[in-house]
Amino acid sequence: MIELKDDGLLFTFPEVHPGAELRIELQRTLRIPDDDKAYPLPPGFGPFPMRHVDDFAERVPREWVEHGGVMLPMYQSEALWLHFQGTYLEDHETTYPFAIKVAAGKINAATGDAWSSGLHRDPQDYLYVPGQPWLDGYCVEKGFIRQFVAMPLGAGYTAEEQLTGKAEHGGLQLIVYPMKREVFERRFPKVERKVRERYHEFADMDAMAVPCAAAPSPAMGLAPGGRMRQEIYADVFELADWDAASSRCFVHLANSLVWRGITGENPPTTPPTAKEYARAGLPWFDYYGEGAKAVEGSSLLGKLKSVFALGQEKGAAPLPENESVSPEKVIHLKGKPGQVREGDF
Repeated sequence: MIELKDDGLLFTFPEVHPGAELRIELQRTLRIPDDDKAYPLPPGFGPFPMRHVDDFAERVPREWVEHGGVMLPMYQSEALWLHFQGTYLEDHETTYPFAIKVAAGKINAATGDAWSSGLHRDPQDYLYVPGQPWLDGYCVEKGFIRQFVAMPLGAGYTAEEQLTGKAEHGGLQLIVYPMKREVFERRFPKVERKVRERYHEFADMDAMAVPCAAAPSPAMGLAPGGRMRQEIYADVFELADWDAASSRCFVHLANSLVWRGITGENPPTTPPTAKEYARAGLPWFDYYGEGAKAVEGSSLLGKLKSVFALGQEKGAAPLPENESVSPEKVIHLKGKPGQVREGDF
């Protein structure tokens, strides 16, 4: 079952396990410069507002009603990233694992293949949580992605149009698979209370022993934008560990005018440009999944042309503000499941 709660999608599988809950937020962020430099991770400016398509069935395109799901407003001057938050189960001392397939315009963001159900390896066409906290774009090569940026469907810039020659679907598609209950119980057995307390006693003692340790178109599609350092991690579980039960959601993207016309609501204000953000001295981020192995990049996605490069070929200027920046303040994060990246207050 999928619920829309506080502008996030909550996937629950009570028939598999009462703790099998996953929240996915689509976070707003700035567009990094599309100049072929490799940038660190930009900040999150909070989740996009989302609404049920069915609540506005008389005002949205017929195809949106057929697909169901939710919709959100997006400016061409902004980008999005996905934040995955599993539920931490104290008695198992772990987060319930999920496999997640992400597609834009029904193009798989990990492999570049056309949308399909089910999970596959060689190449791996999904992410797994808690290993993967975020996804910011298309996996164009090992260790690098191209940012998800919004472009009008039909203008030829989206990955869907570049790979299929058609402007048919747009939006973002998600499908989530929980780990099988028996596998979860075997891999992550309940930890006896005394053992847990004992562990925490040691942890507290350890912390006390090192007191001076260092602190730590009407419709829109997604096109490949600037280049960013980010890895998609290889699944550490067996393919057979994932349950066949799944839930999927179609996220429709509307430009600001269409959003206002459909919902009567104003979209959020436009985000700052990369230049404005960098000039303010605000932080960027770098994430390192300690001990995790990254998958190879997709040869299909590696052939995509970025919005800027394709605009030059067309003699167009789709990115009026695309000046290169040099992030000076980069915060290095290291593989803590559930960790949220955020900017300064």
